[in-house]
Amino acid sequence: MDLSSLNIFRTVVSENGVTRAAVKLNRVQSNVTTRIRQLEEDLGAALFTRDGRRLVLTPAGSTLLPYAERLLALADEARHAITEERPHGRLRLGTMESTAASRLPSALARYHQRWPDVTLELVTGVTQSLIESVKNFTVDTALIARPPEANALPSDQFDSVVVFSEELVLISPRGQRPVATARDIAGNTLVAFAHGCAYRTYAARWYEAQGVRPARVLELGSYHAIVACVAAGAGVAVVPRSVLNLAHTGDDIALHPLGAIGKIDTLLIWRPGHCSAALNALRELLSAEGTLPVRQ
Repeated sequence: MDLSSLNIFRTVVSENGVTRAAVKLNRVQSNVTTRIRQLEEDLGAALFTRDGRRLVLTPAGSTLLPYAERLLALADEARHAITEERPHGRLRLGTMESTAASRLPSALARYHQRWPDVTLELVTGVTQSLIESVKNFTVDTALIARPPEANALPSDQFDSVVVFSEELVLISPRGQRPVATARDIAGNTLVAFAHGCAYRTYAARWYEAQGVRPARVLELGSYHAIVACVAAGAGVAVVPRSVLNLAHTGDDIALHPLGAIGKIDTLLIWRPGHCSAALNALRELLSAEGTLPVRQ
C-alpha cells in the first residue's frame, strides 16, 4: 500500500469515477483501474462496487478513505519539513462562499503571482462543514466565521488566526419599515443558507434573544440568490455587508444594522503542526489583506 495508490484511490472518490480521476491525474483509465485493483488485492478487500454506471464505496473503502487522507496529509507535511522554505506543492483551501466572493479574488491573485509553484485548490462550504473538512484532512486549511459555540474549535485539534472582520446586516425589500428589533419582522420569511452556516446561527440567536422566531425559513445555496430573493420580496436575510458591495442591488433592498452581534471575525484554521511554507505564506498574506478596505 504505497502513497501513489492511496492518492489514486482518493482521487477516484473525489472525482466520482475513474474517467474524471484519470484526467485529473494525467493517467490513462486502464492504469487507474489497475492501480485500484492492486490496492484491493493488497488490502484483501473490495473498495468500490458498481451501482449502474456509478462507483460506490464499499464499507471497506469508506473505512480506508480517512486513513488515506491522513497518510497523504502527513506525507505532505514531511516533504515541507525537509525541503526548502519556498512555498510549493498543493494547498487545499476551504472557504465560505461570501469570503470567496468578496475577500479572496485579489488575495489569491497576489498569492499566485508571488508563489506560482503552489497549486491552490479551493472548496466552498458552510462553517460547520469546513471545520469537519479540516478535522478529517479533506482540506489543509479553511476560512470560517468564528463559531457561536465556545467549544467548536478545541485547541488540541485546531490552530487559528483572525484574518478579517465582517459586519452582518439585516436586509429587507425596499419599503420595509425601519427594523429596530426582531419583532418588527416577526411575520417575515428568513432567507438563509442551510444549517451549519454560522451566520444563520447568529441570526437565529438575534431572533431568540428577543423572544421571536422567523415565520418560516427559505434555504438557498448562494448569496446571489439570497439577495435576489429578498429584493423580489420573498423575505429578509442576514448577510455580510461585504457581499452587498458586490451585489449591485441598487434601490431594491434596505439595510438594517444588527449592532454588536453583527460583528463577526473570520478565522483561518488549520491542524496543529501543519505549518507548511505554502500555508504560512497564505496566512501572512491574508493577515495583511485583512488590514485593507474591501473594494467597493
